[in-house]
Amino acid sequence: MAQRIAIDQTGAWRALTLHHASLAGTTLAELFAADPERGTRLAAGAAGIHLDYSKQLLDDTALALLQELALAAELPDQIDALFAGAAVNRSEQRPALHPALRAAEPPGELRAQREQMLQLAGALRAGALRGAHGDAITDLVHLGIGGSDLGPRLVVSAFPERQSAAVRVHFVATLDSGALTAALARCRPQTTVFALASKSFSTPETLTNAELARQWLDAGGIAAAGTDRHWIAITSQPERAHAWGVATDRILSFPEGVGGRFSLWSAIGLPIAVALGPDLFAELLAGARAMDEHFRAAPPAANLPVLHGLLRIWQINFQNLRSHAVLPYAHGLRHLPDYLQQLVMESLGKSVDQDGQPLGYATGTVLWGSEETNGQHSFHQLLLQGTPVVPADFIVAASPHCAPEAHRLLYANCLAQSQVLMLGRTAAEIEAELLANGVAAPQAGLLAAHRAVPGNRPSSTLVLDALAPACLGALLAL
Repeated sequence: MAQRIAIDQTGAWRALTLHHASLAGTTLAELFAADPERGTRLAAGAAGIHLDYSKQLLDDTALALLQELALAAELPDQIDALFAGAAVNRSEQRPALHPALRAAEPPGELRAQREQMLQLAGALRAGALRGAHGDAITDLVHLGIGGSDLGPRLVVSAFPERQSAAVRVHFVATLDSGALTAALARCRPQTTVFALASKSFSTPETLTNAELARQWLDAGGIAAAGTDRHWIAITSQPERAHAWGVATDRILSFPEGVGGRFSLWSAIGLPIAVALGPDLFAELLAGARAMDEHFRAAPPAANLPVLHGLLRIWQINFQNLRSHAVLPYAHGLRHLPDYLQQLVMESLGKSVDQDGQPLGYATGTVLWGSEETNGQHSFHQLLLQGTPVVPADFIVAASPHCAPEAHRLLYANCLAQSQVLMLGRTAAEIEAELLANGVAAPQAGLLAAHRAVPGNRPSSTLVLDALAPACLGALLAL
């Protein structure tokens, strides 16, 4: 394959650099005043998600140039190559097969692997999977870390109302044995099965916890001959799992071409199918598939993943903003920032290009965040008033997923935070309010200086139709 021109050497990149300089001093308030339809125009929707990016500090020219940059990067051809199963992972000479996992009818081996996982999950949920002493399994302890943990943990925690009463699912990731001890305190050896989730089946944290689990089973009276009934392995290296001691019919596989951070759609999703059921797992896949289809077909100007990616490039490389907050206004999405940290920071944690050449531009950002409105009482002062400018993605569901009044307040807080980031509040406005309320002039001036919010800080808002499996699947695929 011919070596590509470095993206920062293209005409589109140079034009973006010049155009960014021309926007110096322009405010979001001015952009909205000049274009009353901006809030409607700078938006796109697909697969149950509405993206409002009107509060990003850019104009139509910047958007057009960013789309030119996508063409310079041969993005349409790269999208086609991804879905065609080409070796888009150039460092490992492999395809990236996670979109194929989300297909309604995945090809060949992928379909068989999905069916095997769903059958095993169904057997657990039905009580047909028995322990060494003949007891029905009541607890699944999922031992994994990174991509083998974060995705399933997020999805299972998102829908507590749909969790199975028959089998409880516990997640243990850390090497600190206190986490495993705490999980096992709620379990009985006779009715517990462990899922060892490791793509390579050599992950030290997972195998160390597995050895501790083996000791716990032995201490609980599980005969050595029956211990294999208490293990499930999820890996792309089944021979290693079998050598470790997992029975062949309890080994679930997924392809080498599925990166760990993209693996929740594979057999790594076993805890999802066990805790929440095969129907919910299918809904999750369907939502992701809908976003995949949109990504393949929509033009750049209306394409949610493309727009979101281009906006991040604009922030990181032209506005020099190297931190990004993800702020979900739903308790069920509290683990989303953790999941996205790995997805984004591992994917973009590079310092050379695909040809191995050192990069002259930034590839990624520090991604962080928390469940809201908790963050409003911890770190929002930095977002609103601090010296660094931190772009934010606000995420909220349109339909209630909690008590109606609580949901109304969540939604109102979400919109209010994005508004004050954009418009701010001047010291003069605050001082006038304080004076009107009887605060003495010297004190009013001091307080106003401390309470002023500069504004003109970029954010996007992602509105899900509902906190539902299909919408979550679409969000993660986006």
